[in-house]
Amino acid sequence: MPKKVVIIGSGFSSLSASCYLSQLGYDVTIYEKNSTIGGRANQLKKQGFTFDMGPSWYWMPDVFESFFNDFDFSTSDFYSLQKLNPAYKVFFKNNENISIADSMEKICDTFEQEEKGSADKLKEFINTARDNYEIAINNLVYRPGISAAELVTKDTITRLGRFFSTISRDVRKDFKNEKLVKILEFPVLFLGAKPSNTPAFYSFMNYADFGLGTWHPKGGMYQVILGMEKLAKSLGVEIYTKTNVEKIIVEKKMSTGILVNSKRIDADIVLCGADYHHGESLLDPEHRQYSEKYWSNKTFAPSSLLFYVGFDKKLKNINHHNLFFDTDFDTHTKDIYDNPKWPKEPLFYANFTSLTDSDTAPEGCENGFFLIPLAPGIEDTAELRETYFNKIITRFENLTDQNVQNNIIFKESFCVKDFIKEYNSYKGNAYGMANTLMQTAFLRPKLKSKKVKNLFFTGQLTVPGPGVPPSLISGKLVAGLIEDQYKLSKKAILQPV
Repeated sequence: MPKKVVIIGSGFSSLSASCYLSQLGYDVTIYEKNSTIGGRANQLKKQGFTFDMGPSWYWMPDVFESFFNDFDFSTSDFYSLQKLNPAYKVFFKNNENISIADSMEKICDTFEQEEKGSADKLKEFINTARDNYEIAINNLVYRPGISAAELVTKDTITRLGRFFSTISRDVRKDFKNEKLVKILEFPVLFLGAKPSNTPAFYSFMNYADFGLGTWHPKGGMYQVILGMEKLAKSLGVEIYTKTNVEKIIVEKKMSTGILVNSKRIDADIVLCGADYHHGESLLDPEHRQYSEKYWSNKTFAPSSLLFYVGFDKKLKNINHHNLFFDTDFDTHTKDIYDNPKWPKEPLFYANFTSLTDSDTAPEGCENGFFLIPLAPGIEDTAELRETYFNKIITRFENLTDQNVQNNIIFKESFCVKDFIKEYNSYKGNAYGMANTLMQTAFLRPKLKSKKVKNLFFTGQLTVPGPGVPPSLISGKLVAGLIEDQYKLSKKAILQPV
């Protein structure tokens, strides 16, 4: 009889793990507490508008392709991709803006116009970032975070210093123009930490940006979830929604199942793909690996205030992705990490998929997704949400030279309280645990429980880290650990250390 695996949650990492485990011969069932699958990668449909409620950037297309290739498919079998040009637009003070194009040659020209001599420096910077990316993909991110030995390879040894320098230090050493500095520091925000705390090795995110480009799946990021669901079901995975897992059952220090809607479900293996802290809360205290003090001392990626806005007209002077860096970058990051509070003048991000994908808004209309990064765990009220929407929409009008407030058909918001309620997110974090030096690889919460046999974890709070591509990889890693223990198949999916 195949080993029975129950998976808690249906986000990217859970769906990824379910596919690998089912392919290896396990009997896999997913239990999702919400009415739809996808976890943080949810979708909102309203009055003819479609919004991705969570992840909205499609970076590192090679990781997505690699995932589907593992099952003898391609991404194109499940959704179509379009490379964005421009990739995104960045707004600065004094109504200045810079658009990042879809090729290194064009981006170098843009940099050279802003700062003479910067094109050659950028080429050198991105060459290093590309090397770091290849090392990360080939040697690091597909390792399960068991020990420090995973980090020691002939390639990483030569770059040891890049783990002790920072992105901010490296960028500012070569570039003096503050606009260019902000553009180069921005990608590591996907790792959940500020550039001054992120090891320089993570410049591979700059290669993901400039080298691999920014893409859009037609229909939105939720099409990736739907593609993974289709794949999982074709492999025999069962998925149940509206099934709240109330407890992980442990008997004689071994997980033997879960309690779902007050009903016991027996299993040989329990895999928690929900927020790691929440997963441990489903255990009795003596079976938890990490204390509340442990979690409170960790650096978490930001939460977010999100707005989903329907406009009754087409907007101008915007791109698909837009970053609004017209206020002080460092002050805002300090309000997230150093002295958590609502920022006085927040940076924000906006995307309009309807510019690229007409099906995501009614004819003649625009869909707007607005995001303000916030410290997790801060106060969240309707009044604060409205205050901050007014702040950013006024600046948006000024920076894009148009009036839009009278053209809003509806707006919905999502913030700290919603992340907690909908996703059981620790302090309402949106992106998991930050990838700082002391929270990298084997220093992150473990994929395999140290206290309970047959209990595993996956997702943004464990290895390899925050973001959608790492979540796909996390699912593969945990499936590999499970297979390494049970050996149902001769197919190895983990790289040897």
